[in-house]
This record gives sequence, C-alpha cells and structure tokens, in this order.
Amino acid sequence: MKNVVAIILARGGSKGIPKKNIMDFCGKPLINWTIEQCLGSPSISSVWVSSDSEEILKIANEAGANQIKRPEDIANDTATSELGWIHAIEYIEKLNGKIDLVVAPQVTSPLRHSSDFENGIKEFEKGNFDSLFSCSVAEDLYFWERKKEGFLESINYDWRNRKRRQDHSPQYIENGSFYLFLPSVVIEKNNRFGNKIGMVEMEFWKLFEIDSLESFRLCEAIMKSFVLV
Repeated sequence: MKNVVAIILARGGSKGIPKKNIMDFCGKPLINWTIEQCLGSPSISSVWVSSDSEEILKIANEAGANQIKRPEDIANDTATSELGWIHAIEYIEKLNGKIDLVVAPQVTSPLRHSSDFENGIKEFEKGNFDSLFSCSVAEDLYFWERKKEGFLESINYDWRNRKRRQDHSPQYIENGSFYLFLPSVVIEKNNRFGNKIGMVEMEFWKLFEIDSLESFRLCEAIMKSFVLV
C-alpha cells in the first residue's frame, strides 16, 4: 500500500465523560496515545484528526497530527462515524491525492501498540480484503438473551450439550480498537465493512475501552501493567 492514512475521529462533546478525548490518561491527553501509536507505525503515511473542537485540534497538532475541522452537522450525537470518515477522506484527497487504505483507530481504545496497526495492514494485504477489524478471542464467554416470555436462551453455545472448554471453536469479539478499509468501501456503502471482511487478532486485555469513569480507571491500570512497562 502506497498511501496509508490514519483518520482519528474525536468529537468535542461527550455525554458520559466531559472532554473525554483529551482527559489526562497516564500523563498525557487521551488522544495523544492513539496519535503516537499511529505515528509509530512505519506503514502509515500520515495521521489526521477530525474534530469539531478547536481545543482537540490544537492538542492533536502539537502531538504531530494533521487537522481537519469537522462540520457541526456531522459531529452531533446522531452522526455516524462513517460520515466523519467520508468527510475526512474527501478533504485529504483534495489536498494530497488518492488514499489507498484508511486506518481508523478509536481514541477511547488506547490499549494497543503500533505493531497492532502493522499486523492489521499486513493481514489486509495478505488476505486481499476490502475491510478489516481488530478482534480479541472470546474465551469462556457465554452469551444469553432474554426472550419475550422473560426466560433466557443461550446465544453462542448449546447449554443442552455443554462442551469442554478445549472443544470450543474460537469465537472472536470485534473489539473496536481500529478498522481498516478501502476509501471506496465507506464512500459507496456508507459502511466500514465491504464484501471481503478480514480480522486481525489482538490480546484479550486490549479489548477494554473507555466509556465511563470506572472503565477509565480500569484502562489506566491495564495501561500501566501491560503497556508502560
């Protein structure tokens, strides 16, 4: 891939945690971790942050990322990530020409290494995919859903014939850490997934993301134990 571009979406508004994307996380603004991980990936040509917040864009620029001011109408609570990516792709291509591959990491999933992006890009090229997501293996996770009658039914295993742990086929969780896709996929389908979807596996502890103060503290503890060592 010649021109691999990282596009980081970071809205200024956050209902759960105010200014979540720039809160101090292990000594630096949360968004800086994702920017630095992207900059540390040799395969990524450039790193861009799309935001409606001037404060976020200033911090992102100081961390080494390029800035894209996102219009308010695609930065509200109802706007999809796809709209943000499409706007960013069109903006970048007007400036720098054709993008071959988009790397789309989530700011609130800081538990990763630059090598995760490298592994994803290599897997993308090897598998001839048009889209790919990061995942973690779901070991010993049994999912149930409540039926209308109020009773429960298992989803990902047959409780009537419960297998031994070692007899289970691997199941994968889309952990949301990052996505890869061809620009044409998101533009034509308004979706991050095309028809040839691949995955790249990450360690289980990397699936945790920040969406509350409790998960913020949990991710900080994991970061200190597994990344900052």
